[in-house]
Amino acid sequence: MSSRSSWDQYFMRIATIVAERATCSRAKIGAVIVKDKNIIATGYNGSPAGHPHCTDVGCLIYVSRNPDGEEEENCFRTIHAEINAIAQAAKHGVEIDGADIYVTASPCYHCLKTLLNTGIRRICYLKPYKIDRIESLLEHSSQELVHVPLDDE
Repeated sequence: MSSRSSWDQYFMRIATIVAERATCSRAKIGAVIVKDKNIIATGYNGSPAGHPHCTDVGCLIYVSRNPDGEEEENCFRTIHAEINAIAQAAKHGVEIDGADIYVTASPCYHCLKTLLNTGIRRICYLKPYKIDRIESLLEHSSQELVHVPLDDE
């Protein structure tokens, strides 16, 4: 009997390939939006089209403080993979309500807020990223956060 990847593993592997295009030197993240087992949009961490990339000119870091007082560093230059995938779908007039998203890391707080408002039903991630920070958002939503490990991970 052959060893065939599940649909979740298949799309997650594609997200890892998409991540290779990322131009943020701090995090190479890829995202794939899927509806009815068809890829409808992809995105990766990087600067807006036509703007300098972190890999070329460096990151533009700022420090912020979350409500618990913990400091966090982020890059002004970079748009996260999830937002880039949503933007690609919007640019091409593709509806994402009811779709799934596969991301190589669990979404940050801001990306999760956006995903919840888009109607994405399942948020599948490969590696956990600050999961404890986003749990409270998920308590009040119907969306699922699903860990999709790959066999070779």
